[in-house]
Amino acid sequence: MSLLGPVEIRNLAEKLDIRPTKKLGQNFVIDGGTVRRIVRTAGLDPDDVVIEVGPGLGSLTLALLPEVRAVVAVEIDPVLAGQLPLTVAERAPELAGRLTVVLADAMRVRPEELPEEKPTALVANLPYNVSVPVVLHLLETLPSLRNVLVMVQSEVADRLAAVPGSKIYGIPSVKAAWYADVRRAGPVGRTVFWPVPNVDSGLVAMTRREPPATGAAREEVFEVVDAAFAQRRKTLRAALASWAGTAAAAERALRGAGIDPSARGEQLTVEDFARIAENRP
Repeated sequence: MSLLGPVEIRNLAEKLDIRPTKKLGQNFVIDGGTVRRIVRTAGLDPDDVVIEVGPGLGSLTLALLPEVRAVVAVEIDPVLAGQLPLTVAERAPELAGRLTVVLADAMRVRPEELPEEKPTALVANLPYNVSVPVVLHLLETLPSLRNVLVMVQSEVADRLAAVPGSKIYGIPSVKAAWYADVRRAGPVGRTVFWPVPNVDSGLVAMTRREPPATGAAREEVFEVVDAAFAQRRKTLRAALASWAGTAAAAERALRGAGIDPSARGEQLTVEDFARIAENRP
Protein backbone atom coordinates (compact mmCIF):
# COMPACT_ATOMS: atom_id res chain seq x y z
CA MET A 1 0.00 0.00 0.00
CA SER A 2 1.42 3.37 -1.07
CA LEU A 3 0.17 6.04 1.33
CA LEU A 4 -0.04 9.73 0.49
CA GLY A 5 2.91 11.88 1.54
CA PRO A 6 3.50 15.65 1.38
CA VAL A 7 4.38 15.66 -2.32
CA GLU A 8 1.42 13.50 -3.35
CA ILE A 9 -1.00 15.57 -1.26
CA ARG A 10 0.16 18.86 -2.75
CA ASN A 11 0.16 17.44 -6.28
CA LEU A 12 -3.40 16.18 -5.84
CA ALA A 13 -4.54 19.51 -4.43
CA GLU A 14 -2.92 21.34 -7.36
CA LYS A 15 -4.48 18.97 -9.88
CA LEU A 16 -7.94 19.54 -8.37
CA ASP A 17 -7.31 23.28 -7.89
CA ILE A 18 -8.04 22.86 -4.17
CA ARG A 19 -7.03 25.45 -1.64
CA PRO A 20 -7.74 24.10 1.85
CA THR A 21 -10.41 26.24 3.49
CA LYS A 22 -10.79 27.18 7.12
CA LYS A 23 -14.58 27.18 6.64
CA LEU A 24 -14.57 23.42 5.99
CA GLY A 25 -11.79 22.80 8.51
CA GLN A 26 -9.54 21.31 5.85
CA ASN A 27 -6.13 20.32 7.21
CA PHE A 28 -4.87 17.30 5.31
CA VAL A 29 -2.66 14.71 7.02
CA ILE A 30 0.60 14.34 5.10
CA ASP A 31 2.42 11.89 7.38
CA GLY A 32 2.06 8.16 6.78
CA GLY A 33 3.25 7.33 10.27
CA THR A 34 0.40 9.32 11.77
CA VAL A 35 -2.36 7.58 9.80
CA ARG A 36 -0.85 4.18 10.59
CA ARG A 37 -0.82 5.13 14.27
CA ILE A 38 -4.49 6.19 14.10
CA VAL A 39 -5.49 2.88 12.53
CA ARG A 40 -3.43 0.93 15.06
CA THR A 41 -4.87 2.88 18.00
CA ALA A 42 -8.43 2.36 16.74
CA GLY A 43 -8.06 -1.39 17.40
CA LEU A 44 -10.17 -2.37 14.40
CA ASP A 45 -11.33 -5.88 13.51
CA PRO A 46 -11.30 -7.27 9.95
CA ASP A 47 -15.12 -7.40 10.05
CA ASP A 48 -15.53 -3.73 11.03
CA VAL A 49 -17.37 -1.29 8.80
CA VAL A 50 -15.78 2.11 9.38
CA ILE A 51 -17.41 5.46 8.82
CA GLU A 52 -14.81 8.12 8.06
CA VAL A 53 -15.88 11.76 8.18
CA GLY A 54 -14.03 14.29 6.05
CA PRO A 55 -11.66 11.92 4.23
CA GLY A 56 -10.22 14.81 2.26
CA LEU A 57 -7.64 13.59 -0.22
CA GLY A 58 -7.60 10.07 1.23
CA SER A 59 -4.60 9.87 3.56
CA LEU A 60 -6.44 8.00 6.32
CA THR A 61 -8.78 6.18 3.92
CA LEU A 62 -5.88 4.38 2.25
CA ALA A 63 -4.58 3.23 5.64
CA LEU A 64 -8.01 2.02 6.78
CA LEU A 65 -9.03 -0.03 3.73
CA PRO A 66 -6.64 -2.99 4.18
CA GLU A 67 -7.68 -3.42 7.83
CA VAL A 68 -11.48 -3.60 7.63
CA ARG A 69 -14.34 -5.00 5.61
CA ALA A 70 -15.55 -1.63 4.34
CA VAL A 71 -15.06 2.12 4.66
CA VAL A 72 -17.95 4.56 4.26
CA ALA A 73 -16.42 7.99 3.62
CA VAL A 74 -18.73 10.96 4.27
CA GLU A 75 -17.45 14.03 2.44
CA ILE A 76 -19.14 17.42 2.09
CA ASP A 77 -16.88 18.72 -0.69
CA PRO A 78 -18.07 17.39 -4.09
CA VAL A 79 -14.65 17.73 -5.69
CA LEU A 80 -12.98 15.69 -2.96
CA ALA A 81 -15.83 13.18 -2.94
CA GLY A 82 -15.39 12.66 -6.68
CA GLN A 83 -11.63 12.24 -6.48
CA LEU A 84 -11.42 9.79 -3.57
CA PRO A 85 -12.56 6.66 -5.49
CA LEU A 86 -10.11 7.53 -8.26
CA THR A 87 -7.23 7.83 -5.78
CA VAL A 88 -8.08 4.47 -4.20
CA ALA A 89 -8.48 2.80 -7.61
CA GLU A 90 -5.04 4.08 -8.61
CA ARG A 91 -3.18 3.24 -5.40
CA ALA A 92 -5.04 0.17 -4.13
CA PRO A 93 -7.19 -1.23 -6.96
CA GLU A 94 -7.72 -4.53 -5.15
CA LEU A 95 -9.38 -2.62 -2.28
CA ALA A 96 -11.53 -0.23 -4.31
CA GLY A 97 -14.63 -2.37 -3.77
CA ARG A 98 -14.44 -1.79 -0.02
CA LEU A 99 -14.99 1.97 -0.37
CA THR A 100 -18.30 3.81 -0.51
CA VAL A 101 -18.29 7.60 -0.74
CA VAL A 102 -21.33 9.51 0.52
CA LEU A 103 -21.62 13.17 -0.48
CA ALA A 104 -23.23 14.67 2.62
CA ASP A 105 -22.85 16.92 5.64
CA ALA A 106 -21.83 14.64 8.52
CA MET A 107 -23.72 16.84 11.01
CA ARG A 108 -26.97 16.02 9.21
CA VAL A 109 -26.39 12.68 7.49
CA ARG A 110 -29.12 10.12 8.16
CA PRO A 111 -28.83 6.32 8.38
CA GLU A 112 -30.89 5.88 5.22
CA GLU A 113 -28.22 7.79 3.25
CA LEU A 114 -25.59 5.19 4.18
CA PRO A 115 -25.07 1.67 2.85
CA GLU A 116 -27.33 -1.03 4.23
CA GLU A 117 -24.48 -2.54 6.25
CA LYS A 118 -24.24 -0.09 9.13
CA PRO A 119 -20.93 1.26 10.50
CA THR A 120 -19.47 -0.36 13.60
CA ALA A 121 -16.64 2.16 14.11
CA LEU A 122 -16.02 5.85 13.53
CA VAL A 123 -12.41 6.72 12.67
CA ALA A 124 -11.72 10.21 11.39
CA ASN A 125 -9.59 13.32 11.31
CA LEU A 126 -12.48 15.65 12.10
CA PRO A 127 -12.73 19.28 11.04
CA TYR A 128 -12.00 21.31 14.16
CA ASN A 129 -15.03 23.58 13.87
CA VAL A 130 -17.66 20.80 13.91
CA SER A 131 -15.96 17.94 15.75
CA VAL A 132 -18.21 17.72 18.82
CA PRO A 133 -21.56 18.09 16.97
CA VAL A 134 -20.47 15.47 14.43
CA VAL A 135 -19.47 12.91 17.06
CA LEU A 136 -22.66 13.41 19.10
CA HIS A 137 -24.86 13.29 16.00
CA LEU A 138 -23.33 10.06 14.75
CA LEU A 139 -23.47 8.38 18.16
CA GLU A 140 -27.15 9.27 18.40
CA THR A 141 -28.23 8.34 14.87
CA LEU A 142 -26.01 5.27 14.40
CA PRO A 143 -26.54 2.92 17.37
CA SER A 144 -24.47 0.34 15.45
CA LEU A 145 -21.32 2.35 16.27
CA ARG A 146 -19.44 0.53 19.01
CA ASN A 147 -16.05 2.26 18.90
CA VAL A 148 -14.83 5.74 18.03
CA LEU A 149 -11.36 7.14 17.46
CA VAL A 150 -11.22 10.72 16.27
CA MET A 151 -8.52 13.31 15.87
CA VAL A 152 -9.67 16.72 17.10
CA GLN A 153 -8.21 19.94 18.44
CA SER A 154 -6.24 19.15 21.59
CA GLU A 155 -8.39 21.41 23.76
CA VAL A 156 -11.54 19.69 22.49
CA ALA A 157 -9.99 16.28 23.19
CA ASP A 158 -9.36 17.36 26.76
CA ARG A 159 -12.94 18.56 27.17
CA LEU A 160 -14.49 15.42 25.74
CA ALA A 161 -12.47 13.21 28.07
CA ALA A 162 -12.77 15.46 31.16
CA VAL A 163 -14.17 14.00 34.38
CA PRO A 164 -16.47 15.62 36.96
CA GLY A 165 -14.69 18.09 39.19
CA SER A 166 -12.16 19.30 36.61
CA LYS A 167 -12.20 22.89 35.34
CA ILE A 168 -12.66 21.87 31.72
CA TYR A 169 -15.53 19.45 32.42
CA GLY A 170 -18.63 20.73 30.65
CA ILE A 171 -21.36 20.12 28.09
CA PRO A 172 -19.23 18.04 25.64
CA SER A 173 -17.93 15.89 28.52
CA VAL A 174 -21.39 15.07 29.88
CA LYS A 175 -23.07 14.48 26.52
CA ALA A 176 -20.26 12.20 25.31
CA ALA A 177 -20.49 10.28 28.59
CA TRP A 178 -24.17 9.63 27.89
CA TYR A 179 -23.11 7.39 25.00
CA ALA A 180 -19.66 6.07 25.81
CA ASP A 181 -16.63 5.71 28.02
CA VAL A 182 -14.24 8.39 26.78
CA ARG A 183 -10.45 8.71 27.09
CA ARG A 184 -7.55 10.61 25.60
CA ALA A 185 -5.58 8.37 23.26
CA GLY A 186 -2.50 10.49 22.63
CA PRO A 187 -1.27 13.82 21.22
CA VAL A 188 -0.73 14.73 17.57
CA GLY A 189 1.75 17.42 16.51
CA ARG A 190 1.01 20.25 14.10
CA THR A 191 3.58 19.37 11.46
CA VAL A 192 1.75 16.24 10.24
CA PHE A 193 -0.83 18.50 8.56
CA TRP A 194 -0.96 20.65 5.46
CA PRO A 195 -1.62 23.46 5.90
CA VAL A 196 -0.10 23.50 9.38
CA PRO A 197 -2.79 24.50 11.92
CA ASN A 198 -2.06 26.97 14.68
CA VAL A 199 -3.18 24.52 17.38
CA ASP A 200 -2.18 21.05 18.49
CA SER A 201 -4.39 18.01 17.98
CA GLY A 202 -5.22 14.95 20.02
CA LEU A 203 -6.81 11.54 19.67
CA VAL A 204 -9.99 10.67 21.58
CA ALA A 205 -11.20 7.09 21.96
CA MET A 206 -14.76 6.16 22.88
CA THR A 207 -16.30 2.80 23.68
CA ARG A 208 -20.08 2.63 23.48
CA ARG A 209 -21.95 1.74 26.64
CA GLU A 210 -25.58 1.81 27.69
CA PRO A 211 -26.86 5.26 28.68
CA PRO A 212 -27.84 5.82 32.31
CA ALA A 213 -30.92 3.94 33.44
CA THR A 214 -33.49 6.72 33.69
CA GLY A 215 -37.12 7.49 33.07
CA ALA A 216 -36.13 10.76 31.39
CA ALA A 217 -35.54 11.00 27.65
CA ARG A 218 -32.09 11.89 26.34
CA GLU A 219 -33.39 15.27 25.15
CA GLU A 220 -34.71 16.04 28.64
CA VAL A 221 -31.37 15.16 30.23
CA PHE A 222 -29.43 17.24 27.70
CA GLU A 223 -31.75 20.19 28.40
CA VAL A 224 -30.69 20.07 32.05
CA VAL A 225 -27.02 19.83 31.04
CA ASP A 226 -27.31 22.87 28.76
CA ALA A 227 -29.01 24.91 31.47
CA ALA A 228 -26.53 23.88 34.17
CA PHE A 229 -23.50 25.02 32.18
CA ALA A 230 -25.01 28.13 30.60
CA GLN A 231 -23.90 30.07 33.68
CA ARG A 232 -21.05 28.06 35.14
CA ARG A 233 -20.40 30.31 38.14
CA LYS A 234 -23.93 30.01 39.45
CA THR A 235 -25.13 27.34 41.82
CA LEU A 236 -27.43 24.76 40.29
CA ARG A 237 -30.35 26.27 42.20
CA ALA A 238 -29.83 29.52 40.30
CA ALA A 239 -28.65 28.04 37.00
CA LEU A 240 -31.68 25.75 36.71
CA ALA A 241 -34.26 28.34 37.76
CA SER A 242 -35.43 29.09 34.21
CA TRP A 243 -35.46 25.36 33.35
CA ALA A 244 -37.62 24.53 36.39
CA GLY A 245 -39.71 27.72 36.33
CA THR A 246 -38.39 29.22 39.56
CA ALA A 247 -35.34 28.87 41.78
CA ALA A 248 -37.53 27.22 44.42
CA ALA A 249 -38.76 24.65 41.90
CA ALA A 250 -35.18 24.01 40.82
CA GLU A 251 -34.23 23.39 44.46
CA ARG A 252 -37.06 20.88 44.85
CA ALA A 253 -35.94 19.03 41.71
CA LEU A 254 -32.35 18.96 42.94
CA ARG A 255 -33.25 17.71 46.40
CA GLY A 256 -35.50 15.10 44.84
CA ALA A 257 -32.48 13.92 42.84
CA GLY A 258 -30.27 13.86 45.93
CA ILE A 259 -28.17 16.81 44.70
CA ASP A 260 -27.03 19.72 46.88
CA PRO A 261 -28.69 22.87 45.41
CA SER A 262 -25.50 24.83 46.11
CA ALA A 263 -23.44 22.49 43.90
CA ARG A 264 -22.33 23.46 40.41
CA GLY A 265 -22.70 21.64 37.13
CA GLU A 266 -19.05 20.67 36.84
CA GLN A 267 -19.39 18.51 39.96
CA LEU A 268 -22.11 16.23 38.56
CA THR A 269 -21.97 12.98 36.62
CA VAL A 270 -24.23 12.22 33.68
CA GLU A 271 -26.23 9.98 36.03
CA ASP A 272 -26.78 12.96 38.34
CA PHE A 273 -28.15 15.02 35.45
CA ALA A 274 -30.46 12.17 34.51
CA ARG A 275 -31.91 12.08 38.04
CA ILE A 276 -32.49 15.83 37.96
CA ALA A 277 -34.36 15.51 34.67
CA GLU A 278 -36.57 12.83 36.22
CA ASN A 279 -37.50 15.23 39.02
CA ARG A 280 -38.52 18.18 36.85
CA PRO A 281 -41.55 19.91 38.42
